[in-house]
Amino acid sequence: METKAAIALALLILGIVVINFAMYGIVRGATRGDSHWMNALRNSLSKPLDRSNQPYDELRQKMRDLSEDKKEE
Repeated sequence: METKAAIALALLILGIVVINFAMYGIVRGATRGDSHWMNALRNSLSKPLDRSNQPYDELRQKMRDLSEDKKEE
């Protein structure tokens, strides 16, 4: 019984090593050469987020206009 458990454990460890090696090879192959989707992903993640204040500026201007209209009445 112990030998079966040891064999199962050895196969599990070997499987994990093989899967990790395969994933490493896939990622290394994807980052080199003609991988457009990986380059696009890398470029999109490296750009800083640009927040636009335009909708808030429009809202502030409308609030100013409304408050000025109230003062005139």
